[in-house]
Amino acid sequence: MNFTTLTPAQRLALLEPPQGRVRLVLDTDTANEIDDQFALAYALLSPQQLEVEAVYAAPFLDERSGDPAVGMRRSYDEILRVLAKMGRPYEGFVFPGSTGWLEAADRPVNSAAADDLIARARETREGPLYVVAIGAITNVASALLAAPDLLENIVVVWLGGNPHFWPRATEFNVYQDMMAARVIFDSGVALVHVPCMTVTEQLRVSRPEMEQFVRGRGAVGDYLCEIFAEATEDQPMRTRSIWDLGPLAWLAHPEWAPSALIHSPILTTEQTWSHSPDRHFIREVSSLDRDAVFADFFKKLAGP
Repeated sequence: MNFTTLTPAQRLALLEPPQGRVRLVLDTDTANEIDDQFALAYALLSPQQLEVEAVYAAPFLDERSGDPAVGMRRSYDEILRVLAKMGRPYEGFVFPGSTGWLEAADRPVNSAAADDLIARARETREGPLYVVAIGAITNVASALLAAPDLLENIVVVWLGGNPHFWPRATEFNVYQDMMAARVIFDSGVALVHVPCMTVTEQLRVSRPEMEQFVRGRGAVGDYLCEIFAEATEDQPMRTRSIWDLGPLAWLAHPEWAPSALIHSPILTTEQTWSHSPDRHFIREVSSLDRDAVFADFFKKLAGP
């Protein structure tokens, strides 16, 4: 990997928590679970804090998709479904991503999503373009490999893996896409790591809350309530983590998501973290104010 080198001062400046309205693209495996749909809705309902320029469909592989290409296409279709519920057009706004995983650090995977990210990140703008990734990260890693100069213009905010102190580094977004994850942690890109265990797992919501605060709040509210009910059908009183709200909460209200600078960990072949003080800095979120995040989501969903 031969990347444009950011100076430590440049990287630290990019890693400062945002102030005011930010511009972003959202890379999402929307059909994988139910939390991506919440994240997409929240991003579009937060125009005072977040300007969403584009949405990219990310691949995923599970027992339902059977193939990452199928997972990506299902994600693309689910993005369109959520946009339709919100009355939002999709032409020139939604782009299909990779149909497979990054297999080598010198072979980016071509996709419309990666191409759009490269072109968009090179546009002149005030401040960086935030790349919010809430799935496997091949689209973003491929764009960086194909256009290393992007390091100067973007901040990647990624929900993937577990905290740097956790015994197991990986979770779904990482272990299915290990090469791309290594590229992100090794590249020197300004990275805000939003872990799963102990952090976004705090974003738990219950079915009674969904019925009270989400159902009846427009077509998208009814849809979110419907997919939540389906996901908790066997245990109607259980809570469920809506993990993917975490990165957007950090962007919209950094005070709700305390974070600190750490040296970028090394992702080992044993799916653990290794550490070196010689590594560049990234920012890692350590906690989330669950009540503030959901109060904001419910308020925005209810409208004026």
